[in-house]
Amino acid sequence: MTATKGDTRARLLETALGLFTVHGVEGTSLQMIADALGVTKAAVYYHFKTKDEITEAVALPALRELTAILDHAATITRPGPRADYVIDGFVDLVVRNRVLVAVVCSDPGLARVVDRIVYAEQSVLVRMPEMLVGPDADEAATVAANVALVGVAMGGNTPALAYMDDETLRRHLADAMRRLLGRPRRRD
Repeated sequence: MTATKGDTRARLLETALGLFTVHGVEGTSLQMIADALGVTKAAVYYHFKTKDEITEAVALPALRELTAILDHAATITRPGPRADYVIDGFVDLVVRNRVLVAVVCSDPGLARVVDRIVYAEQSVLVRMPEMLVGPDADEAATVAANVALVGVAMGGNTPALAYMDDETLRRHLADAMRRLLGRPRRRD
């Protein structure tokens, strides 16, 4: 059975992300990606013309999912359930994408690409804290929301927590985020 174009593209993106974790975006070349895949550089060019296109393609699915979480949260009229939805969705996204989040948090090359994508749309950087504490929140609540978001993103991929299974990490991150926001712990 031969690999389809989609399979090859998915393997290419997975390989690129793995190389980004070791060498960073700037330290990873298209030739390195081709070599790791066992294909020619021309085969990589068939799918992507530049490393920036690869980097965007690595990050875009998670960013689209985050935007979808916020779009759905915007339809929830009550602040408490809306905040809970964003917390649970964001934590789940971070846990399922530990490797990607780790690279975004530590690699300026991927962070730059993510910033470019984020700012091209209505900024999730503004929408997320507002969904958690409301658009008219005071400075302290706004700071707490931003600290909670950054803390979950950074904490969710720290090597010190790598031993935790996804469900345990998910539960602890959500609880920590709720504590930072002064929200009651969920009783599921």
